[in-house]
Amino acid sequence: MTYKVQLPVFEGPLDLLLYLIKKEELNIYDIPIAKITNQYLEHLEVMKLLDLDIAGEFVLMAATLMHIKSKMLLPSEEKDQEAIEEPDPREELVKRLLEYKKFKEAAGGLKEMQLRQQDSFTRKPGDAKSLEEDRDTYFEASLFDLITAFSKVLKEIPKNIFHQVIKDEFTVSDKIHDILHILVERSVIYFKELFKKARNKGEVVSTFLALLELVKLREVIIKQKDPFGEMEITRNMEWQKTR
Repeated sequence: MTYKVQLPVFEGPLDLLLYLIKKEELNIYDIPIAKITNQYLEHLEVMKLLDLDIAGEFVLMAATLMHIKSKMLLPSEEKDQEAIEEPDPREELVKRLLEYKKFKEAAGGLKEMQLRQQDSFTRKPGDAKSLEEDRDTYFEASLFDLITAFSKVLKEIPKNIFHQVIKDEFTVSDKIHDILHILVERSVIYFKELFKKARNKGEVVSTFLALLELVKLREVIIKQKDPFGEMEITRNMEWQKTR
């Protein structure tokens, strides 16, 4: 894979862990470390497959999770002995997650206040109300929502197609054009639709990278009606007006 998408805002390893905890409805104070480690590593593998720029912090967190997992999997006798000398190996991680969660929530609150202030000065009352209602109905999908959905797509590809070695017929540029062309004819594309006719792994990956590039360029918005629900892709009309 020679095409590399560099996202302007790339969420970090703590964001990924909080995302997985929320997605699986886990207790942050009692994290099932084996389960969360496996899911974290799965997301990391998809990110590597896509040739995304992965910061060293992601790899460091993977090593930390595996270390905690190894401690949690110690035989009961050894675990009981260590429990006398050491605290729960998850304690420091939970502390970091809780502190980061507070920071994110505070930042999110400030951003929401900023958006409301912008609406009051730049929009008519009726428009602002419509926008507020729209926010209550839909919200933008995160990078990890996209990676989770893409991971499901990869798992659904028949093995005989996935492992075919075929000369590259699809470029990211071609797929960007294809997606934009569909959005000229239709106002909404559902995420899974983009991959239904994919003929091989290369086409699947190129399509997803094209989608990431369009998100980075602010040409499209990907939103969900429910948390972790089906994703809808639409043109970013607000961005189009400012160009």
